[in-house]
Amino acid sequence: MASVSLRNVSKSYDGKTPVVRDVSLDVPDGQILTVLGPSGCGKSTLLRLIAGLETADTGEILIGGESVNDRDPKDRDVAMVFQSYALYPHKSVRENLAFGLRMRHLDAARVAARVDATAAALGIGALLDRKPAQLSGGQRQRVALGRAIVREPRAFLFDEPLSNLDPILRASTRAELAVLHRRLRSTMVYVTHDQEEAMTLGTRIAVMREGAIEQVAPALEVYQQPANTFVARFVGSPAMNVWTCACRRVDGRVRLVSPALSIDLEQRSAAVPDGIEVTVGARPHDVDLVPHGQGDGTGRVEVVEPVGSTTVVHLRVDGSPDELLRTIVPADTPIAVDQEAGFRLRRNRLHLFDARSGQRLAADSAQR
Repeated sequence: MASVSLRNVSKSYDGKTPVVRDVSLDVPDGQILTVLGPSGCGKSTLLRLIAGLETADTGEILIGGESVNDRDPKDRDVAMVFQSYALYPHKSVRENLAFGLRMRHLDAARVAARVDATAAALGIGALLDRKPAQLSGGQRQRVALGRAIVREPRAFLFDEPLSNLDPILRASTRAELAVLHRRLRSTMVYVTHDQEEAMTLGTRIAVMREGAIEQVAPALEVYQQPANTFVARFVGSPAMNVWTCACRRVDGRVRLVSPALSIDLEQRSAAVPDGIEVTVGARPHDVDLVPHGQGDGTGRVEVVEPVGSTTVVHLRVDGSPDELLRTIVPADTPIAVDQEAGFRLRRNRLHLFDARSGQRLAADSAQR
């Protein structure tokens, strides 16, 4: 296996609009980097640049510490798994797995040994003589994974490989991928728009928007300390609640005021410059429902979503009628649509961002 690195890589198809903008990333040998972002943000193009299916306009791509900018895809020794299975319909599973090895002119004994070992690892040994049309979606996806694994490449590139699977099969295949990674100790770059996949699979997450990398960090850090308002709102389900507030100093404390709420930050308030506008963020599970008239604000229950052991409550906030606040409560909480309620934000779990730049304010979260 080998590390994968990008140095100031950019790509544009029309010479004007960058699809990938000055991206620098490092994926150490044996780690999984998940690239997370909305559709159209450049994730797949980034993978294609690493694989050599696209040519970078600027920057350098290194695999195993060696520049591969001038190497053809076949000479980069990476394996790519696509969203579509892309199996040969007229070939058996065994022939699909063996095809790439035979194209490299490996002897028949080595090909057979690798195919059998890969099929055993993926639990598809009993399917080797079937054609793709005789397989379920999950089985086809395993064959597609096996076709990449059997090559024993220097790195794996995954382009949303589980998006065509149903939720139950998707969860089980995701777990199998994690186990497989631990077994192979392989370097992987995994592209997805699914937060759960990104956070459970990745050693680190790179959050991408409009061709640029917004933050690269371990999953928990991305969730607990988002670098800016885009990351804060994109990562986490339900999405983070945010308010734009004016900042005022009152008796040595910072008071943040908006039409929807007024809150005081009693400690570590030096992190908030006086007179600026601040975006306040609170995760739904860090918002408590309280009796109407109490807390930091009030509203009317608009939607109640039972989701098993918990319920997501959407509150239409007084003073800001276009705004819905989301909070998570235990499933047995008595709550009904059109009920009036108050809400209180947990001060030690707030996130503060500069409203103009969107960047996180230093020493803001955990106002202890």
